[in-house]
Amino acid sequence: MALNLNGLVPATVLPMHADGSIDEAGLRSYIAWIARQGPVALAINVDTGEGPHLTHDEKIRVLRVVREVTELPIVAGIAGPSTDAAVRQARDFKAAGADALLVFPIPAYLSEPLDVRIPVQYHEAIADVGLPLILFQLQPALGGLNYEPDTIRAMASVDGVVAIKEASFDARRFVETAQLLASLPRPITLLTGNDNFILESFILGATGALIGFGAVMTRQQVDMIDAWTEDRIDDARAIGRRVQRLADVVFTRPVGDYRVRLKECLCILGVLEAAHVRKPLLAISDAERAHLAGVLTEVGLLRDTAPTLA
Repeated sequence: MALNLNGLVPATVLPMHADGSIDEAGLRSYIAWIARQGPVALAINVDTGEGPHLTHDEKIRVLRVVREVTELPIVAGIAGPSTDAAVRQARDFKAAGADALLVFPIPAYLSEPLDVRIPVQYHEAIADVGLPLILFQLQPALGGLNYEPDTIRAMASVDGVVAIKEASFDARRFVETAQLLASLPRPITLLTGNDNFILESFILGATGALIGFGAVMTRQQVDMIDAWTEDRIDDARAIGRRVQRLADVVFTRPVGDYRVRLKECLCILGVLEAAHVRKPLLAISDAERAHLAGVLTEVGLLRDTAPTLA
């Protein structure tokens, strides 16, 4: 299967029952819905899908269900925390249907300065499994870290690395990463993970977006990216204003609540039946739920009328 990352790769949510167990029927329905919206691939078992709260066996089951529903390429999250554990995950996820791996930062990276051999050898071991790798620069507020340029350069040299998801939520750092990638001897795809400046990421050099906000308003983001790549700049900006309006509400502080906010949006839109999350994550208030509904109306998703944003 050809892996095309130039476009939208939604980080999908995971429907759950009230007791926190996986809602497989809801998952099948949601994956079928999102696959129809035009993404180039799907990111499964990542932070948006509550991957850190799932067991290894649950992650395998989720991948198998998704593989049964869609032929889209699957990018599976790898979370370590040790090299042996990551390699086991990579092998099992490959067998379950994954086509590529998004390699999360791990606790062993939390040292200043970071010995570059640690992330390089970690990625090399995972790459030996034989799937393409996506590096991951993730803002500390979501449990990640920002790499030094020399570390990114060294990790990008690992055979099998095809892309980096840059999710620092920092436009200056994003530009610096884009410039670094442009200086490398082989092409590495720049994927934005910055839900706080989605269209602007493409203006600054991204060719794809692997983002949690892709879980909702998916068709609009696909259309926005298409408009940008086809030089329909005014169309891209018009859609981008609507997209960013809702994204800014979903990713407001506390940013960790973005997962349940995405599920609430999908419930309001009739895509999911419930917005349950796994403890210790919490539900949002009725007032915040009403606010989300108001913004969904404002951007034109709740009724067949033109959006109110100019």
